[in-house]
Amino acid sequence: MGLLDSILGRSKPVRPDLDQLFAVPSAALTLQAGTGFTPTGLGSVCFAAVEGSTFARVRQDVRELLDADTGRGGIPVEFSRDPYGYTWLLARQEPAAQSTAALVNDLHAVNTLLQDGGFGPHLLCSLIGFSDPEGRALALVYLYKRGTFYPFAPAPGGGERRDNGLELQVRAVLGDDLRVEGDLSRWFPVWGAPGLRGDGTGPVGHS
Repeated sequence: MGLLDSILGRSKPVRPDLDQLFAVPSAALTLQAGTGFTPTGLGSVCFAAVEGSTFARVRQDVRELLDADTGRGGIPVEFSRDPYGYTWLLARQEPAAQSTAALVNDLHAVNTLLQDGGFGPHLLCSLIGFSDPEGRALALVYLYKRGTFYPFAPAPGGGERRDNGLELQVRAVLGDDLRVEGDLSRWFPVWGAPGLRGDGTGPVGHS
């Protein structure tokens, strides 16, 4: 921090701690034991797309990185854009607890690649999907700029309603496993986000 920044009380942005994502596999076991929710094998990264050949190159690098095992039976990564102009990248692994680490590695690699390519300011969040035997959906959302997680749970029955009780239950269960976002106003809804229900479609809200 320079002298002028000190005088004016400004500080440089803190580089987000992407390694927080590596706490998810352990948290997934805690979540299953405490709530019955298990990983779906789906995860996604959301970022604000920008035009230009540089970003196109980074996007191609991301696709090549996650499609590297396609020849061995892997599923190609999928890109989509929501009505708000955000780009979503959907990654897939087997829907099993032991595959959560591989999924987290994919999401971490994408975030790192975009960050190192100078697109860190465009990153919004990452999402890891879960479901329970009753078919309810749940996501653990990682806020890139905050380095924190929060649960997002759509209420059963459709429509844009949240299961606030479940979200608070998940917060209590995972409080010792993840750095949970303490400001509830930042628990943004991500309706229809790719990786939430597995269809990769539907509108997404960010406010």
